[in-house]
Amino acid sequence: MPEKKAEITYGSLMKDLKARHFSPIYILEGDESYYIDKISNYIADNVLLKEQRDFNQTIVFGADISAAQIIDQALSYPVMAEYQVIIVKESQNIRGLDLFEKYFAKPSKTSILVFCHKNGFVDHRKKMYSIAVAAGGIIFESKKLRDRDLPGFIETYLHTDNVTIEPKASQMIADHIGADLNRLTSELDKLLISLSENDRRVTPDIVEREIGVSKDFNGFELKNAIINKDIFKANQIVKYFDSNPKAGSVYSFLPLLFSYFQNLMIAYYAPNNQNPNSVASFLNLRSPWAARDYIIGMKYYPGKKTMQIIEKMRELDAKSKGINNPNTDAGQLMKELIYFIFH
Repeated sequence: MPEKKAEITYGSLMKDLKARHFSPIYILEGDESYYIDKISNYIADNVLLKEQRDFNQTIVFGADISAAQIIDQALSYPVMAEYQVIIVKESQNIRGLDLFEKYFAKPSKTSILVFCHKNGFVDHRKKMYSIAVAAGGIIFESKKLRDRDLPGFIETYLHTDNVTIEPKASQMIADHIGADLNRLTSELDKLLISLSENDRRVTPDIVEREIGVSKDFNGFELKNAIINKDIFKANQIVKYFDSNPKAGSVYSFLPLLFSYFQNLMIAYYAPNNQNPNSVASFLNLRSPWAARDYIIGMKYYPGKKTMQIIEKMRELDAKSKGINNPNTDAGQLMKELIYFIFH
């Protein structure tokens, strides 16, 4: 398996592109289409001037072209421009992929060839990919964000427009929308439009108004109620979703709770599990402030109980898929889980 260039992140790749430090080959692969689209669209919109694109930019689908045709195009010279750009979408469907091995060994210095392989990965065992990297090409893996990374993504996205967001507000959005970055950024763009020039801070009230997430009854509040063993508040939230089906299902918060208790179990093994800095470092959290939830959780949920909760969640997840469960709905299963957690 060929080695990928170290530290190729979305941020570092975009920094190079904006500085016009181009590579002859970009292989964009992975499960997260958002970053693949952002990179390929930036190349399409910024490498060439608008008047140069008619003769020097080609965007095609892999099923509509062969490797031989792409190579012929890449070996031709640009017309009154420094580069020509060839972007192949759904590149996994290109016919005759093995023909690229020879081209990758000595790619044209005036061509920028971009392969977009969404929802999958190239076969890294093939020699041509190590050859591409050796010749200055880039293989970028676009990974799905973990749920715990979503608030950070939201903060960074808004910060580019000089907008700040309260931690609770970012968690509300993350819990409501999840890791679909295309949908998430679409909702964030709506938030940006709604803000006045004089007040560039997103609060839970704004999220409630613009996105439709209750600031009092949501995954963030349910998790907090469980962490602090606030039985009354947790039951209030469950009843709210029972009474307001359009608000969604309380069962949708199961992944959020599973992630919390899974990390809580790991936190028990931190070298100093009562020190926020130690827990934050051990769990790879963004700040010691985020470690407070786990220190509080260890107060209310011993290691044995935490393991039992994790097992219960796995059991209920299987039941929600119909395994050993003929007719109990997801909402009822969630009530069963909340009761189990508190008792």
